[in-house]
Amino acid sequence: MDVMTIISNSLGELIAPTTAAYVLAAIGLNIHFGMTGLMNMGQAGFMLLGAYGFAITQSMGWNLAASVVAALALSAIYAVLLGLPTLKLGPDYLSMVTLASAEIIRIVGRSTAMQSITGGSGGISPQNFTSRFESSSPLPDGRTTFLLWTYSNNVANSWWIRIVAWILVAVAAFLTWRWFSSPWGRVLKGIREDENAIRSLGKPVTTFKLQSLFLGGAFGALAGIIFVLPRSVQPDSLGRQVTFYVWTILLLGGAATILGPILGSCLLWVLLTFTKELMRSVVPQTIISSNQVESLGWVIVGVALMCLVIFRPQGLLGDRRELAFHA
Repeated sequence: MDVMTIISNSLGELIAPTTAAYVLAAIGLNIHFGMTGLMNMGQAGFMLLGAYGFAITQSMGWNLAASVVAALALSAIYAVLLGLPTLKLGPDYLSMVTLASAEIIRIVGRSTAMQSITGGSGGISPQNFTSRFESSSPLPDGRTTFLLWTYSNNVANSWWIRIVAWILVAVAAFLTWRWFSSPWGRVLKGIREDENAIRSLGKPVTTFKLQSLFLGGAFGALAGIIFVLPRSVQPDSLGRQVTFYVWTILLLGGAATILGPILGSCLLWVLLTFTKELMRSVVPQTIISSNQVESLGWVIVGVALMCLVIFRPQGLLGDRRELAFHA
């Protein structure tokens, strides 16, 4: 058993772009649920639209800034179309509508009718949309070793993606910290607790909810861009299971907190990778196959999360008095 390889691979998830993408998606969901109380079960829909908006426009030759704006514009349009008819619904109905909407986006994206635009079920190859991002890197070509990790500087799953991803995470965390303590954020928290009371004060509750849905969706779109940069845009990779992972991350770290999404994402992927790597090294293939290790790893992590829900329902950093599962 190579202990250093297990440790290196596990701790590598701390700086992985996928981990950062899930942090951004969880920050967006934190604005929806933690601040406003919106039961959005379709965050993967915002991520997929952001990924498509970026990848398709990059394939058409747009510059990076315009592609990011296109991704954000798609998420904004989706937020408006989704929010106007649904934000007056109760949380149970809203969760069903958002889950169904995200599935519609995935199914439309993988349909043969959209193959000329989205690539259908095969998706969009990274060669078609990553070249401008890689060429924008100020880093020299080659590979760099830092502490336990060695990656390419600019190509594919690179240091450049990691730098950009975690800078976006830092900016997102700073913005949410400012918003949470602002008068606007306090109105959203009031809506979460009792929207009728806020409405009685003359506040346009639906407008505030729409603003929350828009901002959280924008972070979801940025998460989708970061998620697909090291890989292809494949609609099934951004299905409903991604939304469940984002919810797990948010509730693990603590909803309505600033650092909860960051801690939750890092902890989930490090523990999951460590569990899988350890089982592959210790348990013989004749007892548990590689596919079974993948499933068993999720089972073990799932049991740990169940224990967390039972003994600390507000999450690791959450405040039980402000927000808990039974609230």
